[in-house]
Amino acid sequence: MLSERRLEVLRAIVQDYVGTEEPVGSKALTERHRLGVSPATVRNDMAVLEEEGYIAQPHTSAGRIPTDKGYRLFVDKLAGVKPLSSPERRAIQNFLDGAVDLDAVVGRTVRLLAQLTRQVAVVQYPSLTRSTVRHVELLSLAPARLMLVLITDTGRVEQRLIDCPSPFGETSLADLRARLNSRVVGRRFTDVPPLVQDLPESFEAEDRGTVSTVLATLLETLVEEAEERLMIGGTANLTRFGHDFPLTIRPVLEALEEQVVLLKLLGEANESGMAVRIGHENAYEGLNSTSVVSVGYGLGGEAVAKLGVVGPTRMDYPGTMGAVRAVARYVGQILAES
Repeated sequence: MLSERRLEVLRAIVQDYVGTEEPVGSKALTERHRLGVSPATVRNDMAVLEEEGYIAQPHTSAGRIPTDKGYRLFVDKLAGVKPLSSPERRAIQNFLDGAVDLDAVVGRTVRLLAQLTRQVAVVQYPSLTRSTVRHVELLSLAPARLMLVLITDTGRVEQRLIDCPSPFGETSLADLRARLNSRVVGRRFTDVPPLVQDLPESFEAEDRGTVSTVLATLLETLVEEAEERLMIGGTANLTRFGHDFPLTIRPVLEALEEQVVLLKLLGEANESGMAVRIGHENAYEGLNSTSVVSVGYGLGGEAVAKLGVVGPTRMDYPGTMGAVRAVARYVGQILAES
């Protein structure tokens, strides 16, 4: 276990390196921070921190920089989440309140996160498997053609065109719409199939084929894998940190193009707590020089998806964690009120 003084020295090294982008020496530490000890003592503490693997010496400098292990300890023990100021919170609320639908909410959230953190922002769309049905609308487009509109509690809207086996009258359509909604509104997607399986039998023989077709389309919509959608923004921010990535930024950009990689980085959507993955903790090799800060967002404390940011390991962790948490909270409120 490191002593409190050495933990303070590590905290100072992380803060200075993140702020200045320059390796940190003992003289600079004693000048910038009230450590209460001499530069010689700080040098000794830095030697211990280096021996323990928390800091390292770049070959071109006499100063030291944090390692992944050093950042990990900083995040776990030394870094409080920096709260946003009142003007920042108001700006978030005003910006997100202008969204009119789920696509707009996700799009605005990505832009906002990228601007606040100056990193790459990633937002996962709410998962259909964790959603409930708010309303099912059926519209007649032609005597034998319908449109099914499924609206979820998270504001997601799915539309499907249905070619019916025979003409379907307005009276039958209104009847099906009413019966369908009485059974499925407020129910989880996974609970819907057994609730509607006997519905065709309650209609006249000539309408049963169309009712079965409508139900088949609805159930296909409920289980489609297209639910794992992501939006990403702020990739250009990485160019500001070119020297933070060994050799080239290309592996990072290639990894960000892989949706499966990003979904794994964000973690399971039902995990609402904040996660910080640093450097080599990211399983994908192309992202070994990055850190990922992610958190769940959703309705009533239940996460329906994740959002987060990707940036270099030399990151303002307290500020980034505060911004990610605040934005997630506001997005959850918007979904609850929509």
